Amino acid sequence: MKVVCSKSFTASRAWDAVDIASMNGISVRLHWTNAPYRWHINDGEEVFAVVDGVVDMHYRDNAIEHVVTLGAGDIFHAGAGCEHVARPRGEARILVIEHAGSI
Repeated sequence: MKVVCSKSFTASRAWDAVDIASMNGISVRLHWTNAPYRWHINDGEEVFAVVDGVVDMHYRDNAIEHVVTLGAGDIFHAGAGCEHVARPRGEARILVIEHAGSI
């Protein structure tokens, strides 16, 4: 059993995380950040749930860049092959579910 108080979770650097669970090759991690990640494509699907803060999620579809603003409670699903980058507006806490070891 594990309880994580997401509102008080911080890290020493952007995108650092606490591991919540690993289930059959799928990792569940709570990330803290105050800086953008980088454009990337995961090695599978990814579920990205904003727990606290606001994040602009940029993604490319047919080489066209789109942006969706995510607030607390909003969820973004990046399908396999979806190129994307998360850009928080200030501090944000994000629950990420993906293949263990994915970038």
